[in-house]
Amino acid sequence: MTKAVRVHKVGGPEALVYESVDVLAPGPGEVRLRQHAVGVNFIDVYFRTGLYKAPGLPFIAGNEAAGEVVAVGPGVTNFHPGDRVAYYFTLGGYASERVIPADKLVKLPDHITYEQGAVLMLKGLTVWYLLHKTFKVEPGHRVLIHAAAGGIGLLACQWAKALGAHVIGTVGTKAKADLALANGCDHVILYNEEDFVARVKQISRNELCDVVYDGVGKTTFPGSLSCLRPRGLFVSFGNASGPVPPFPLAELNNHGSLFATRPKLNDYVSTRKELLEGADTLFAAVINGKLHVPINHAYALKDAAKAHTELESRATTGAAILRP
Repeated sequence: MTKAVRVHKVGGPEALVYESVDVLAPGPGEVRLRQHAVGVNFIDVYFRTGLYKAPGLPFIAGNEAAGEVVAVGPGVTNFHPGDRVAYYFTLGGYASERVIPADKLVKLPDHITYEQGAVLMLKGLTVWYLLHKTFKVEPGHRVLIHAAAGGIGLLACQWAKALGAHVIGTVGTKAKADLALANGCDHVILYNEEDFVARVKQISRNELCDVVYDGVGKTTFPGSLSCLRPRGLFVSFGNASGPVPPFPLAELNNHGSLFATRPKLNDYVSTRKELLEGADTLFAAVINGKLHVPINHAYALKDAAKAHTELESRATTGAAILRP
């Protein structure tokens, strides 16, 4: 028996139930892990509330973690007991041990801690694909990053700045503004006190942005469209405030022949080759100092409900982890 956090009925943070579960021996192509750190993400909230549909009930929450291989199944030759690994894989992360397909794992370099690995595989790989694949950020680009002090936001601001972009971030408090400025933002907008569209126009001298990265959703739309230059790209990659409502395609025309996309990580790491490309690029950015991994909140696994409550109330900055 091992400890895990399961959802028996979708709902609020109280739906996260800490309990004992059985963990089977790894089957063909599988690995059993003893987990050392588990990432906490808004996608976990989406599954818990039912916005994203789990395959069935009950399910173990959580989508990224890092740990140690304790056993391998038949046919697994590239991982061995004792290997330090990390992963992004839909559901099953909120547990002290688990079984997972070996092809979803990557080995952690010696200079990457379990805690860093546990937040880099979903948040870090998301930033990798957003800045390198969805829109290739290059020197001179002006980018707007909503929720700039969040787990994804702080990584995105750092990496965009390292790529030579002019970075504008939005945040909810002065403390978060200071944090964003310390992590790559050239300008920070307090969206609770300022009209972020007007401030973007002022900052850019009406030249607006090449791309907007929007993980907030409902409350920042359609303002995000108004921050884009003609033929700019609106990247809606999250729903922290609720989903973006349906809108007429003509809105893209009205704002200057804009492009819009709603990407997800699975489509950018759908092959083993893509996963390794992203992980290698990401780990190199951390090791060479381009990326600092801010882990500002740690909770015991049994306190997963508290972690969700604080995440949803915008009380957190940077990344949060659970310790099994």
